[in-house]
Amino acid sequence: MIEHRVVRANPRGFTLVEILIVVVILGILAAIVMPQAANAMGSTRQTAFVREIQLFTDAAVIHRSQTGAWIGDGSSGVIPDGFEDYIDPASWENGTPIDGSWDSEAGADFGITLGIGVHFQDVATRKDAAYMAEIDGMFDDGDLTTGGFQQFAADRFYFIVEF
Repeated sequence: MIEHRVVRANPRGFTLVEILIVVVILGILAAIVMPQAANAMGSTRQTAFVREIQLFTDAAVIHRSQTGAWIGDGSSGVIPDGFEDYIDPASWENGTPIDGSWDSEAGADFGITLGIGVHFQDVATRKDAAYMAEIDGMFDDGDLTTGGFQQFAADRFYFIVEF
């Protein structure tokens, strides 16, 4: 019996040049995708903010229909008295998806009966009017000086529940 052996050439690995080409291509793809991913994340945070402010507003309306009174004017980041029965306190106290603290404003300070919104106490994370106007356009008129969502100060933006 004759035994046949298959002789294979030594398998060849990738050269350094081939590996570098793949790394460069992956780097280019990452440079294209990363800004798009960052924009998507910003948009997601804005959408989450709109969703939460609508939930809080609905809860405030339910609170009024059941108690006969609006929630009170609270300190930024501190849930107003009695509101914990209508929302998850952690969702209020942990801050907004776009940074800043949830806040309720009631009374003569801003000339409204009740507003629910965000107070940017930290200048480093404060959002500018252009950013907030994008949010306004998602569920109101896109103008921070009119409509239901308005800018009250450089660091305060509220949805007006009742004028």
